[in-house]
Amino acid sequence: MSFVRLRYQYNDTVVPLSVRLCDTFLCRLRGLTFRRQLAPDEGLLFVESAESKVSTAIHMFFVFFPIGVVWLAADGTVVDKVLAKPFRPYYAPQSPAQYFLEGPVSILDHIQVGERLVIESL
Repeated sequence: MSFVRLRYQYNDTVVPLSVRLCDTFLCRLRGLTFRRQLAPDEGLLFVESAESKVSTAIHMFFVFFPIGVVWLAADGTVVDKVLAKPFRPYYAPQSPAQYFLEGPVSILDHIQVGERLVIESL
């Protein structure tokens, strides 16, 4: 299990989350399904091989709590964000994305569409 840090490109502030990189098939398959809660400072960053709307779409089946989802283009630009509610069948970004971050609902207050985030290995 590896972790990354997300920071805003223009002011070097770090996004206040402990972000686990989810770049394997098993991690992407499991995601947050069947979990009962998410820590207020915990997030998962999913990585796809290329930008796409379809491959970065999510479902909320068997996710028992709402989450904040933020989609990023390959260059780290935030292309969309949404409050995802439990047991909803489909959420997809408005524009193609290569990454998506699932975290606490509060992350939606910290990250804005159009901002650019830098992903750094720890």
